[in-house]
Amino acid sequence: MSINKVILVGNVGKDPVVRYFDKGVAKTTFPLATSESYTNQQGETITTTEWHNIVLWRAMAEVAEKTVKKGSQLYIVGKIKTRSYVDKDGNNKYITEILADTFLVLDKKPASGVPPAGSMSPGIVQGDKEPDIPEVNDTTEEYKASGDDDLPF
Repeated sequence: MSINKVILVGNVGKDPVVRYFDKGVAKTTFPLATSESYTNQQGETITTTEWHNIVLWRAMAEVAEKTVKKGSQLYIVGKIKTRSYVDKDGNNKYITEILADTFLVLDKKPASGVPPAGSMSPGIVQGDKEPDIPEVNDTTEEYKASGDDDLPF
């Protein structure tokens, strides 16, 4: 038995990037920062920050497009996924992402022009499984995952 489950509470580092694929399938990506603080022996407060690449699909992606902005505080539940690709120089690159199953905007008051999460959804937004759609908006080699040799790009 194995479990791949992640729960994060953090702040969005950049406005979400939304891409639409065939048949209107939406994908939203953004970085999320989580921080920890502690006091060292000298009495100084030390804060460390981890950055997570968040990926949302379909209805969740569309809700996030309307409700999530840079600085928003989010609660996210998902799973870790690592993929690899070969860059334009022929080097193997790896990226670790959090594929979100659920998210909730925790902001007390919405940013200007952004409706509260509850007005777009019942609060917690749960999504479908990730579709088998390759990334197509940037350089194709950069997003070619290992094992995808049969893809047309």
